[in-house]
Amino acid sequence: MKVREIMTTNVECIAPETGLKEMAQKMKTLDVGFLAVCENDRLTGTVTDRDIVTRGLVECDDLNSCHARDVMTHDVVWCYEEDDVKGVSEKMREKEVRRMLILSKDKRLVGVVSLGDISKVEEKESGKTLKDIAEAA
Repeated sequence: MKVREIMTTNVECIAPETGLKEMAQKMKTLDVGFLAVCENDRLTGTVTDRDIVTRGLVECDDLNSCHARDVMTHDVVWCYEEDDVKGVSEKMREKEVRRMLILSKDKRLVGVVSLGDISKVEEKESGKTLKDIAEAA
């Protein structure tokens, strides 16, 4: 099964200059804890609610002038929409992530897959992935 068959396609992308409060508000409105950061139609990073707290509150002297670029994770983990679900699950386990960004062949953001998405189709694989990620934490 290809990951494009199970991915969520309505992924929110914010600009690197998005402020902390705006990011938090968007997460609250969408009921998510994760946003992709894109610049010029290209994926450049990710921001989680945890990033806002641990990096924003600790590293930003002035919260009103702190932006996504200041708190985002630059080392983005992703795969292609044509990749197999099992391979994506293995990569998530290897990288110890709970979400995988999905790119098209031309490297445009087209979706995201979570452990929950994988668990719906590959119960055994997602259980092993979740166990490995939890043990690493």
